Amino acid sequence: MRRVILRLVPFLMVCYFFALLDRVNVGFAALQMNHDLGLTPAMFGFAASLFFISYFLVEVPSNLALQKVGARRWIARIMITWGLITMAMALVVGPYSLYTMRFVLGAAEAGFFPGAILYLTYWLPSRYRARVLATFTVSIPLATFLGSPLSVSLLELDGLLGLKGWQWLFVLEGLPTVLLGITCLFVLTDKPKDATWLTPAQRGWLVSRLAEEASGKTPVGHLSLWALARNKYFLTMALVCAGASATGSTLSVWQPQIIKSFGLTNLQTGFVNSVPYGIATVLMILWGRHSDRRAERTWHTAVPLLLAGFGLAFLNLAGGITMTIVAVSCALVGAYAFKGPFWALSSGWLSAGTLAAGLAGINAIANLIGGGLMVNVVGLVKTSTGSFALGLLPVALLDVAAAVSVLMISRSHARAVRAQAVPA
Repeated sequence: MRRVILRLVPFLMVCYFFALLDRVNVGFAALQMNHDLGLTPAMFGFAASLFFISYFLVEVPSNLALQKVGARRWIARIMITWGLITMAMALVVGPYSLYTMRFVLGAAEAGFFPGAILYLTYWLPSRYRARVLATFTVSIPLATFLGSPLSVSLLELDGLLGLKGWQWLFVLEGLPTVLLGITCLFVLTDKPKDATWLTPAQRGWLVSRLAEEASGKTPVGHLSLWALARNKYFLTMALVCAGASATGSTLSVWQPQIIKSFGLTNLQTGFVNSVPYGIATVLMILWGRHSDRRAERTWHTAVPLLLAGFGLAFLNLAGGITMTIVAVSCALVGAYAFKGPFWALSSGWLSAGTLAAGLAGINAIANLIGGGLMVNVVGLVKTSTGSFALGLLPVALLDVAAAVSVLMISRSHARAVRAQAVPA
């Protein structure tokens, strides 16, 4: 397992780092771009949310394609496509071209995250999943922790070769993604049985261990797409994921502008913006390890959601930049510490036959609500009231509802398991 993890996880983390960087860099580009393109907060929020609309539409088909053609080729296709489109974002000249490119970018990137999670389930027995998935998803806060100072530094290239700083940002952050996509073809192996870099004994052990786990009974058995869409476990998991997704998405888009509103320069904004993500990077790994040591998923999923809701609600009481950073840090620690235990819980509840569509569907619905809806809500409330904090209150309520939901559905499942265990 050490050989498998070291071969696959660091490389996928780097790929996911650039996926997140190319998704959230629009928040930093906005520090210059909104003025150049004449965007209001509502217009920018709508543009940012279009990414999640197309992402939702393409997510499940993309993951099913990965299952059919293999992760190596499909992940390479996704990365090369979205890298090129990110670079083309430098060509936007007004709100409508920005709307178009954000929509196309969402379609191009759709399937990478659930595809990577699905791919890792092909290699990871259940006892390793929370810690490894937490380590993999650490790329999310890490992308902003490192990307914040990087992105604002690229804005300082404003005027070089006749390009705006935000145009350089898109070009120079999209190019590495294309190169990594090509590298996928040489690094990734589709299934353990094909891994020539493992010994025959290692391959045999891993294949048999995974096959044994796949034969076990799960709450969500083999279902059609329509039946899956009506399954209570699937719908609850999508709602639960939506809380954390909404927290991460809204803050990644709006947080730079929230911080800059305290009178900071672009460069200062980038460095201050990175602080909460640095804290979240460390704590989400520790929380995932704690979940694996305790072999517990439900409370390790619910508690971070409650912390995220508290942080967003507390923003309304934060009068200065210090308390604002404290509140945002609580929200982001909750949103990201949630991920390892949650995806371990979800992958354990889905059967092998529903895993590809199930993981993609959960992530797609969560991003539609969290990114497509809530990013817009914040922009509209900011335009109407002048307050970012008020716009984030619905996200806080969603976090609390998500925490309650995962506790209720887990309790319901436990009762059903106990009932089946009682002899007639």
